[in-house]
Amino acid sequence: MAVRNEYYDALQALSRGTLDATDLLRWFLDQIVAACADSAHTVERVLAKARFWMRHGQSRLNVRQQKALNAHLDAGPPGSVGGMTNKKYAHLNRVSPATAQRDLAELAARGVLRAQGSGRSVRYELGD
Repeated sequence: MAVRNEYYDALQALSRGTLDATDLLRWFLDQIVAACADSAHTVERVLAKARFWMRHGQSRLNVRQQKALNAHLDAGPPGSVGGMTNKKYAHLNRVSPATAQRDLAELAARGVLRAQGSGRSVRYELGD
């Protein structure tokens, strides 16, 4: 759907021209290459998440911590969304800022997360 207009343009060019399908085939091959790259990216993200939970699956994490870590892992490559903040954690889990701070500090102490910055601007990235 994202490239629907390009498809119709390529199809229209074929119907008005000499019936040489080279450009249309080239367009289809470009779409296949793009789909393969997207699939490879998705598989890598799934594998990275699986590797993370293989390393940390035995940790005694509460449900809030697991939820926040899954959300962070699902957001994309580490650091792509600015890391986990106290505010994001509190909003995601619907807890007070104090509870969010305790949970994040515990994850950092265990090495699951790593604190970046200090004070109100602290962000947490994956520790691995």
